[in-house]
Amino acid sequence: MNAAYLAYFAYTEHRGIEYMSRNVKYDVVVAGAGHAGIEASMACARMGLNTALITLNVEMIGHMPCNPAVGGLGKSQIVREIDALGGWIGRLADATGIQFRMLNRKKGPAVWSLRTQNDKAAYRRAAQKLVFNQPKLDVLQDEITAIQIKNRQCTGIVTSLGETIQARIVVLTPGTFMNGRIFIGLHSQEAGRLGEFPARGLSQSLLNAGLTLGRLKTGTPCRIDGRTIDLSGLEAQPGDADHPYFSHWGEPIDSLPQIECYLTYTNRLTHELIRNSLDRSPLYTGKITGIGPRYCPSIEDKVMRFPDRDQHQIFLEPEGLDSKEIYANGISTSLPYDVQAAMLQSIRGLENARMIRPAYAVEYDFVQPTQLKPSLECREIDNLFLAGQINGTSGYEEAAGQGLLAGINAFRKLHEQNPLILTRDQAYIGVMIDDLVTRGVDEPYRMFTSRAEYRLLLRSDNADTRLVKTGFDSGLIESDRYDLFQRRNRLLNDELKRLETQRLSPTKDNLALMEKLSLQGIHRHMTLKELLRRPEFSYSHLIEFGLDNPGFPSDLIEKLMIEIRYEGYIERQVEDVSRFRKLEDTIIPANFDYLSVDSLSNEVRQKLNAIRPVSLGQASRIPGMTPAAISVLSVLIHRAQIRRGSSGAQEKQDAALDQ
Repeated sequence: MNAAYLAYFAYTEHRGIEYMSRNVKYDVVVAGAGHAGIEASMACARMGLNTALITLNVEMIGHMPCNPAVGGLGKSQIVREIDALGGWIGRLADATGIQFRMLNRKKGPAVWSLRTQNDKAAYRRAAQKLVFNQPKLDVLQDEITAIQIKNRQCTGIVTSLGETIQARIVVLTPGTFMNGRIFIGLHSQEAGRLGEFPARGLSQSLLNAGLTLGRLKTGTPCRIDGRTIDLSGLEAQPGDADHPYFSHWGEPIDSLPQIECYLTYTNRLTHELIRNSLDRSPLYTGKITGIGPRYCPSIEDKVMRFPDRDQHQIFLEPEGLDSKEIYANGISTSLPYDVQAAMLQSIRGLENARMIRPAYAVEYDFVQPTQLKPSLECREIDNLFLAGQINGTSGYEEAAGQGLLAGINAFRKLHEQNPLILTRDQAYIGVMIDDLVTRGVDEPYRMFTSRAEYRLLLRSDNADTRLVKTGFDSGLIESDRYDLFQRRNRLLNDELKRLETQRLSPTKDNLALMEKLSLQGIHRHMTLKELLRRPEFSYSHLIEFGLDNPGFPSDLIEKLMIEIRYEGYIERQVEDVSRFRKLEDTIIPANFDYLSVDSLSNEVRQKLNAIRPVSLGQASRIPGMTPAAISVLSVLIHRAQIRRGSSGAQEKQDAALDQ
C-alpha cells in the first residue's frame, strides 16, 4: 500500500464506510499543498474549521520546487510577518536551516533581510509532520478538475475521480500546475514541475465561471552532482555565526549543522555558447508565450539584455545535508540539455560537473488578481478564495503570506466577521495584496523592499509589534506565546524610558573613560538615549560606565538601538501615514455606480468599475488614476454620505410619528 493510500486511510478509518466515498461536507477545502496551501489549511483547522487539504501527491506536501532557501530581500519581512500572525514558514525554515545569512547589513535596518539555505528533504518532512498531525485537517490525494458554483457561490469541488466534495469555502492554491507545461530546448511536455502531472480542467472551470486568466512563465536552474564540482578555486560563502531567526519565539530545539555555499561566474565562452544556441531556445523561438520575471531572468535573457557584461554570478547552494545535489543559482534556463552541459563545462569549477536534473522553464495559467477583493475572495464568486501563484506571484514567501490571509478570511467569512485587511503601513503582506488586487500583474510578482513606501515602519525586527496582537485575536498565537511577547514588549518600553531619564555627567572620571574608549567627550549632562544616538556609542559601552541593565535581554538590544537611532525618521514616516490615512479611511460604497459619473473619463470609469476599490486610497493607486479623478470621487462619496445621513434621519422621524 503506497503512502498516498496510507495517508488517506489514516484519516478515514475512524469515520466508517460512508466517509470512504468522501460523502462529507467540509467547512473549507484547500486545493494544493505548497506553501500557500499549508498556511491556509493550517490556519483554518487551528481556528476550528473542518478542513480538507487536497493535493496531487501527498509525498510532495511542503516540497521546495525551486531554490532551497527562504527569505531574502523583501521576502524576509513577509516571513517574519507570517510568524507574527501565527503562520509556519518561519518556524519550518528555522528548524531546517543549514545556513543563515543577514543580507544588506551595510545599509539601513529597513532593508536588513534574513535568508536561510534549507535542507529540502528535512523541510518537506517537517511540513508533512505538521499537517498530518493537525486536528480537524484531513489530507487527501486527488486532482481537482472543477469548482462547483450555484447562484454565484462556490459550493465545492469536483475531482478527477468524478467525486464531488462539498465545502462552504474553497481556497485554490495550485501553484504552477494549472495547465502547466515545461520546456527544455524545443522539447516540451505537460507538467506542473519536472516529473509531475499538471492540473487539467481547473482552468476551464474558472473560465466558465467568468474569471479572466492569463499565462505566466518561470524557471529553475539545473541541479549538479556536488561530487563532480571542483571547489578548490571557488570563493566560499559562509553563513553568519551570530544570526537571528525568522521566528519570534526563539531558536529551534534541534538545529541542523551549518554549511558553506560557493560562488563562481559565467564568462565570455559561456555567453558565446548561449548566443549561438538561441535558435534552439523556446524563449527566443516563440514556443514560450507566457511572460517571465524581469527581476530573475534566465541566463539567456541576462546575456542578451546586458551584452557588455563579461560575467554573471552563480551561487552553488547545497540542497541538503544528505543530498549530493547542488542548486546552481543564477543560471536558470530553458536551453537544450546539450547546451546546458556545454555551459557548465565552460565555467570555473564546473569543468567536469555532471547534471542530475536539467534546468527548465514552466508556463502556467493564472487568474488576474484584480478580480479579487482585498480579502482574496473572488468578487464575482462568493466563497472562492485564491492564494499564491494562481494570483500571479512568484516565491514561497509571497505564496505563504497570501495563504495565511486567505485562511484567516475564510474563517471570518463563515463567522460573518469583517475580513482581515492589512494596510500598506501595517505589513509587507498588505503591500503585496494591495498591489495585486489594485494594479494586477503583467509579470510574476515578487516582493521588494522598494515596493513599500513605509518600509522603515515595516522592518523585520518589529513585525511582532505590528502583528502579534492580530495573530492572537485570530486564535493563531497561543496564550503563552502572546504572554511572552507582552513581557518582552514591556521590557523594551521600560528600558527606553530608563534611557530617556538616566544621565551621564561630564565628570573627570567619565571623561577620562570616554577618552580611553575613543568616545567623543561631553560638555553637559546627557541622557543615555542621547549618547546611544551617537554612531560610535554602543549599548555595550554602558557597561563600562556601570549604567547597563543586566536584566535586559541581549536579543532585544538591536531592536532597542534601531528605535533610538531612527526615531526621527520613524516619526516623519508616521506623520506621512497620518496624512494619507484620510484617503484610506474614506470607504467607497460597494454598490457605487462608477459608469454613471459623467465627470470621469471613460477609461477611468472602466478601470474603477473593473477593480471596484474599497477606499479612496486604493482607488488612488489604480494605474492611470489622476488626482482630478480622486477629487471627483471624494466629492461624490461625501455627497452620498450626506444623503444617506439625511435619509436615515428622516426614516427615524417617520418611525417615531408612526408610533
